[in-house]
Amino acid sequence: MQSVVSLWPLLGVGVIVIGFLLRAHPVLVVVAACFTTGFAAMMPGEALLASLGRAFVKTRNLPLIYLLPLAAIGLLERYGLREHAQAAIARVKSATAGRILIVYLTVRELSAAGGLTSLGGHPNMVRPLVSPMAEAAAELRHPGLSERLRQRVRAMAAATDNVGLFFGEDIFVAFGAIVLMQTILHGEGIEVNPLHVAMWGIPTAVTAYVIHAWRLRRLDREIERELLAAAGKAAAAQHAAAGQPGPKAPEGRP
Repeated sequence: MQSVVSLWPLLGVGVIVIGFLLRAHPVLVVVAACFTTGFAAMMPGEALLASLGRAFVKTRNLPLIYLLPLAAIGLLERYGLREHAQAAIARVKSATAGRILIVYLTVRELSAAGGLTSLGGHPNMVRPLVSPMAEAAAELRHPGLSERLRQRVRAMAAATDNVGLFFGEDIFVAFGAIVLMQTILHGEGIEVNPLHVAMWGIPTAVTAYVIHAWRLRRLDREIERELLAAAGKAAAAQHAAAGQPGPKAPEGRP
């Protein structure tokens, strides 16, 4: 007869969701979730504190893995990494923001599928290189890029990294989520091959690639459409200021 599994420890997940929705301090949210889960699982106070202490000792060197690369990237930006990236992409006449991001999406998803998840990333690739290159391509084709469109390009650059990583790593057979699913199913008496699980991630990854590439193509058209509309408004305002009628719309069009 199987024992009943208590779901009360999952209250910690709810604490994390509520804390992040309230934009509370992440450290306080995580600690509160740990205590909530521990008390819900009826852990003694000493055991709970000992568990938190062991987790801290095991991960105390983890911040160095993130801080040292960030320091190096900061020095590169200080000495003109973003400017050099923008100047390099400005020499490519056929480059657009959407095309550059599609290339990065391809590289990011393929590398993540091969297990190279640290090849890209927001702090070490998107902010210093990919986003400036996409902005430079948009500015080259459409001078006078508005701040709203500039922020739109930056957001799509960050989204491109997320999509490429999230769906690409699902194809990697040694990805932690695949191993976790195989372990849980094995515990329930269901035998699955991790390779088969990874193979079933390919259709989803391809679909996500096609959809996001289509969104990036729409980004180019959105930039062109808004800048043409802004140029038309500026021309109409100039004609009105000069006391001349604005340009007539072609026949058959509103």
